[in-house]
Amino acid sequence: MRSIHTLLSLSISVLSLIGQGADSFSLAPKSMNRLGVRSNFDYNHKRAPSFSTTLYDGNWDDEDVDNGGKKKNKGILESIKDWSRSPEGKEDIKTYVFSLTTALFIRLLIIEPRYIPSLSMYPTFEVGDQLAVEKVTKRIRPMERNEVVVFNPPAAFRQALYGYNSDRASVDKKAKEALIKRIVAVEGDDVKIRGGKLYVNGEKRDEPFTAEDARYNFGPVTVPEGSVLVLGDNRNQSLDGHIWGFLPKENVIGRAVFIYWPPWRLGNDGMY
Repeated sequence: MRSIHTLLSLSISVLSLIGQGADSFSLAPKSMNRLGVRSNFDYNHKRAPSFSTTLYDGNWDDEDVDNGGKKKNKGILESIKDWSRSPEGKEDIKTYVFSLTTALFIRLLIIEPRYIPSLSMYPTFEVGDQLAVEKVTKRIRPMERNEVVVFNPPAAFRQALYGYNSDRASVDKKAKEALIKRIVAVEGDDVKIRGGKLYVNGEKRDEPFTAEDARYNFGPVTVPEGSVLVLGDNRNQSLDGHIWGFLPKENVIGRAVFIYWPPWRLGNDGMY
């Protein structure tokens, strides 16, 4: 029969990878870690507190008896070996491997967490927001205007960074980090920005999600086949497509679907 801590480990190890992004963690029942290690804290006011760590073997035996009838503490390596050979240990190992494989599969192919480090997408996202990015629909339906996407920067982004930072090592690191922006135009669209407003195919776009009107002119340009144009909602504080050009669709990682942390920001307002 599968133990309670095994079931908890299965659930939490999956959720921790999906739900916490870079700050993933695992929890276990009180006084026990992920491998079933039990911590005994023994305190007596007449002597100093002692702390011993032994592995759970099903009987909560912290000590063993040697050939002379004297009790001795098991070493941690010996305890791990004993646990891994036990029926419950073997079952737990299978469970941990299964849960880890499942979590990695979900993260790589279905959905993953992302953390917002800047205000380039304010007010839709604030610094510290954590959001879920789904990675399935990009394969089965086309990109649409107003969708928020996470993507790997194109080569032109690196070149644009050199205009703001002469530190090559810093630029190379930044150029490898995924970005988040909003699609404002898709392939075949004619785009321009005039008087702070965005025009697509000659029509002024209603953009209630932007922080302010753009203080620059852009275009007119036509979005080439296989690409989209992305801009930050904080138009004047975003290193985006109006500087480095078009985004190849194959660079898109996925669509942002909802904010899950902090709790008071939960939802998908402005993500369309």
